[in-house]
Amino acid sequence: MTRHGRRMSHGILAILLACCAVVLSACAGFATGGPINYGLGNDEVDDEAQNVAFLPDRPQPGASPAQIVEGFINAGTGPGVDGDWARAREFLAPSFQDDWAPEAGVTVDVFATRGYTETEEGAVDFTLDAVASVDDRGAYERAELSARTLPFTLARQADGEWRITDAPDGVVLDRDRFPSVFHRFSVMYFDPTFEYLVPDVRWFPTTNAEASITHALVNQPPSEWLEASVVTAFPENVTAVPAVLMDDRVAQVELSVEALAAPQNVLDRMLAQLEASLATAGVMDVVMNVDATPVAAEPAETRSTRVPGAPLVLNDEGFGFLTGGEIDPIPGLSQAVVSAAPLAVQVGPDRDLAAARLASGAVARLSAERGDPELVDTRAGLIDPTIDPFGIVWSVPRDQPSALRATLPSGEPVEVADAWPEASAIAAMSISRDGTRIAAAVTAGGRTMLWVAGVVRDDGVPVRLGVPVPLATVGGPALGVTWIDNISVGVLATADDGSIVLEQVVGGPTSSSTAPEAISSIAGGTGVSSLRLRADDGTLFVKRGVTWQPTATGVRVLATQQGAPQ
Repeated sequence: MTRHGRRMSHGILAILLACCAVVLSACAGFATGGPINYGLGNDEVDDEAQNVAFLPDRPQPGASPAQIVEGFINAGTGPGVDGDWARAREFLAPSFQDDWAPEAGVTVDVFATRGYTETEEGAVDFTLDAVASVDDRGAYERAELSARTLPFTLARQADGEWRITDAPDGVVLDRDRFPSVFHRFSVMYFDPTFEYLVPDVRWFPTTNAEASITHALVNQPPSEWLEASVVTAFPENVTAVPAVLMDDRVAQVELSVEALAAPQNVLDRMLAQLEASLATAGVMDVVMNVDATPVAAEPAETRSTRVPGAPLVLNDEGFGFLTGGEIDPIPGLSQAVVSAAPLAVQVGPDRDLAAARLASGAVARLSAERGDPELVDTRAGLIDPTIDPFGIVWSVPRDQPSALRATLPSGEPVEVADAWPEASAIAAMSISRDGTRIAAAVTAGGRTMLWVAGVVRDDGVPVRLGVPVPLATVGGPALGVTWIDNISVGVLATADDGSIVLEQVVGGPTSSSTAPEAISSIAGGTGVSSLRLRADDGTLFVKRGVTWQPTATGVRVLATQQGAPQ
């Protein structure tokens, strides 16, 4: 549902950061290289890493215009306890301080390429190489490395010091400090059936993050690429005061009086969205208020997208979960898989259905209730299929990415419109476990890219894909795509010296690692075992931390899972 966004007021501000932050000087020699754990969720980052604040230097007496601009740019690391970038405003002329809008967005750049040139008296050009941006709603977008120039105008003040009188809105952060100033949060919506919560990743400063999340959820629409694929329980006429009062990690969210007209099931869904969204900021409980009076509601129940810890494999013993070296079969479905002898398998969340690519190259739906495979697509050159939570099997030929087909449980094929425009080939794809998004490794413009698109449905039937969002450039031919969790996608690709694995947050930066040689397939895991790989010789590798450890042999097929039964 769409509503007009409003510019967020500063509101009541979180003060916890001031009490627990480790204050660091902006000129204390920060590292400008080294790995960043982009793939970690907010609940996986230790408290000390979360509670780091930068205290940039103030303007120095006698500083040149270029030095003033440099100090102002460096001050982008310090939003301060009030979230207003007060230190950065010290570099601005008093007449301009209230005009500059740091909340307009973030440009993420490479620190080593920055340059400051005084083009004439009182004019400075700041040059940078941008790698990403964050808009005023917290949406992250990668960018091809590109040179940009930002102009600044300065004037001498009455005391003889230079101050900035005109500057672009927003702040600039180098890519290594960005994750310390802005953190990743999930604004949660529903899939159209209201069974699953769907995350829309945003990046906000940790100061007053609760207010930013609440404003984004209640007062603004979802990200444009996802908007037609998700729904919200909040009625269009209901708004929230962006400020969130916090008391012992309990958030008090003040809603407009129109919320009182909502039915009880709508109120319960509203609370479920708020609780799940604010949980990513460490909030333990949420109370919805109208005129400071609590609204009676219980969070609506939703399905989880987590998968079991044990890998799902086909080996000489059968098909099922590999536990302690033995196969724990799935009643009914395991026998159907063994009989089909597939090359690839993806199991639905209720474990009664699976999508499979057979040795003949055809795509089939396997069922716990019928013994023989149900052929759903026999076109030539099909890639591994994917199955959504509603038993719909998705298939597409490698050389025809636009010919995406979704076969309904009834057996009716549906040609999905607007699939992967401008792509010349598709190597792998997988639909998210909530059924709202589909990720694919495609060839576009001569390069292998990871794209994601929203799934648009009409009464549950897929009708088209939304405009695809490019997430990353894959370093080599892709072999597999898998959802690691509800916000992250893993990609397996070949490289000159072996295999590489990309871990991509949908709406965040990319991280990559080197995998063992001769890897042929990838599957998402859970907890400490976030990813699993199968080698050509049947060895199963599990990722623990940053290393790949062999855990089993003789695996013929490494299956992927689309969740777990309720």
